[in-house]
Amino acid sequence: MTFPAHLHPDRLFPAAEPARSIARELYPAVKDLPLISPHGHTDPAWFANNQRFSDAASMFLTPDHYVLRLLRSRGLSYDDLGVPRKDGTPVADGRAAWHLFAANYHLFAATPSKLWIDHSLQFAFGIDTELTPATADAIFDTIGARLADPDLLPRAILDRANVEVIATTEFALDPLKHHQSMLADGYIGRVRTTYRPDDVTDPSRAAIVENLQRFGEITGENIATWAGLIDAHRNRREYFRRFGAVATDHGVPTAMTADLPLVEKQALLDKVLSGRHDAADAELFRAQMMTEMALLSVEDGMVMQIHAGSRRNTDPLLMNERGTDLGADIPGTTDYVNGLRALLGRAGNEPNLRLIMFVLDETTYARELAPMAGYWPSLMIGPPWWFHDSPQGIRRYLDQVVETAGFYNLAGFNDDTRALLSIPARHDVWRREVCGFLANWVADHRLTRSSAEDIARHLSYQAAKDAYRIK
Repeated sequence: MTFPAHLHPDRLFPAAEPARSIARELYPAVKDLPLISPHGHTDPAWFANNQRFSDAASMFLTPDHYVLRLLRSRGLSYDDLGVPRKDGTPVADGRAAWHLFAANYHLFAATPSKLWIDHSLQFAFGIDTELTPATADAIFDTIGARLADPDLLPRAILDRANVEVIATTEFALDPLKHHQSMLADGYIGRVRTTYRPDDVTDPSRAAIVENLQRFGEITGENIATWAGLIDAHRNRREYFRRFGAVATDHGVPTAMTADLPLVEKQALLDKVLSGRHDAADAELFRAQMMTEMALLSVEDGMVMQIHAGSRRNTDPLLMNERGTDLGADIPGTTDYVNGLRALLGRAGNEPNLRLIMFVLDETTYARELAPMAGYWPSLMIGPPWWFHDSPQGIRRYLDQVVETAGFYNLAGFNDDTRALLSIPARHDVWRREVCGFLANWVADHRLTRSSAEDIARHLSYQAAKDAYRIK
């Protein structure tokens, strides 16, 4: 049997023997395990409404900032790629945008985006030909025709991909209307929300005063006092848990935390509410709120995720024209050791605290994250994230963290995506890379074959359930 080169069954496995054969033997034990997706950014409306997607571009192009940013880097216009504008100015339709995408698909050689898209086309639509200008119309039409089929509605895609649990991510002020709908029809549990309070914990946001006032209104708490503000978070976290939330998420530019006396916390809150805060005040407020969120996690058991180190929305023109999450975010350096000092000093020894660290600064893996997770029982290392959610990124990650932190201080895998069909593709890349990594260790006689299979199963499935306390 022959296979298209881009969908070869041995893709990502070690090239040399005996490791390649060992990886082949390990992979069948994990490839069909259910998918646990405990952190991501899929649209809850997809699962609540369960309506068909419109076309290929709306699935593979316009929601995927990984794809958009690389095309923009080669001078392609977001108008021509069909990315909506805030002011409603018309942009290219789906077919025209798809043609442009196909004409530039060669740009994605060696990127994880190509791996994910090729896998998704085969998985969902049975398409195993390369996307090129010559095949663009046929692929676009095949996808369009198939999208009307019941097995490609959002909930059916979860069934087909064997997704056991998937978490969306909503801000503190979100009314969770789609989750309310899913609760009514019994779908909460498979789909869960996640509490992301950045809209009321980050004073660098332009609407922070209005957001905090609204936060007080919807919780019935007096957010003008520090105790009232924390009670508002306590109230809101409880509300999110009604819709399946097991975790909080914090997208912060740095990992800085603080543990201020009450009088200083209140003075800081007064300054923020009056709009008199500066950048240093904003950083200190965020830092204190990180410690407060950890203390609330000690109370309610919600797992705390810290996604630190992204400099977001660095292109003001793009931000003004179209909004956030369109590719202009850039990694920055991160200091977790000094950053978490205050939080860990206050709550690091609490048995109910579970904190998962994510980082875009790979220099911290061996120097900071692995030693920290290898000591603190409250800390776990999240999987490679964003720019490093890739075959080489996974290899670097495992190589740098395992010898110090071990395999069981890792939080498994989460896909962290906005593109629904890429979820099984991303998990497959992780599982193949895990098998390849372990195969090399078996070949070096550092692990037995049976231990490698146990670890592969753990990292592919159980680790995420355990890390996120999913029952």
